[in-house]
Amino acid sequence: MALLQVNFFSNSLRRQTSFNALVPLERADGTSNRPMKALYLLHGYSGNYMDWVCNSNIQELSLKHEIAVFMPSGENFFYLDDIDMNSLYSEYIGSELVEFTRKMFPISDKREDTFIGGLSMGGYGAIRNGLKYNRTFSRIIALSSALITYRIAYIPVNYKDDVADYNYYTRVFGDVNKIIGSDKDPEALILSLKQEKKQIPEIFMACGTEDFLLEENRKFHKFLDSEQIEHKYFESPGTHDWKFWNEYIKKGIGWAVY
Repeated sequence: MALLQVNFFSNSLRRQTSFNALVPLERADGTSNRPMKALYLLHGYSGNYMDWVCNSNIQELSLKHEIAVFMPSGENFFYLDDIDMNSLYSEYIGSELVEFTRKMFPISDKREDTFIGGLSMGGYGAIRNGLKYNRTFSRIIALSSALITYRIAYIPVNYKDDVADYNYYTRVFGDVNKIIGSDKDPEALILSLKQEKKQIPEIFMACGTEDFLLEENRKFHKFLDSEQIEHKYFESPGTHDWKFWNEYIKKGIGWAVY
């Protein structure tokens, strides 16, 4: 098993950036020539590319399932493109990083072998970018997803919650009166893919019953059910913490690779 920190100049972000890579060096069959499956794993709000390595069992899971795992930083931009700042986080996650890692590491370039996942803000980023780049990703693992588009659509200018305020949300998501129906709205992305008869990635969702994001996750689950979208949804006792995420990243990766 190799744990590598990679620094490179990102054209999408217009600056140097770093990501962690977990790469199993040997396979159970004793070979190292077969291209590996790959998971692009996103951190939550206020985190960075070290979070999964420091707080989870991801190294063990990478080795067990012989899957390469790439963990980038998304700052606090919800893995969306910031046109004004020339920081295209969505393009970076969904296109540039995938192309870069495929050139650098012995991973498969097949859609069925390429997955995206994340927790909280990264759960939203995984769902949104998994759908936006549906020709790249075949499966999405979304834990305690911050599906806050339900909450912040049409908020007033004096809005403030425990995470941020109106100014932050409009900076990241743009005009909050135009979120619903946009490509930042996961429901709208699903409906667009269905209408255009395009492939929709399979989705694995999990959220703790004491998590403050539970209602948003339930709402998206019900929407997926109503649209007959292939997905797995789990609730169990737990809050917004690593104990819960460690339990379900194990289940999510097990689901994705088989």
